[in-house]
Amino acid sequence: MSFDENKIEEFLTNFHQIKEKIRNFDGCQFLELYQDKNNKNVFFTYSHWNSEQDLNNYRNSKLFIDVWSKTRTFFSDKPEAWSVDKLVSMK
Repeated sequence: MSFDENKIEEFLTNFHQIKEKIRNFDGCQFLELYQDKNNKNVFFTYSHWNSEQDLNNYRNSKLFIDVWSKTRTFFSDKPEAWSVDKLVSMK
């Protein structure tokens, strides 16, 4: 997600207010927020869901609608999202 520079603090404040609600949504195993090292207005969220249905339930929930309606006002560019399958994990 790319944000207007003058909206970054507002985004972070909002994220910290709602992160527990997202993380505790049924089926969410974890939630992380990343910031690009070189382009400080670019952020990524990474979440893991028990199933695609759990993710879809979140995407169709009032919580997501509320979160997205506020977050999208901060964007400076069209956001991108991916759903992926883990192919390899090494620890």
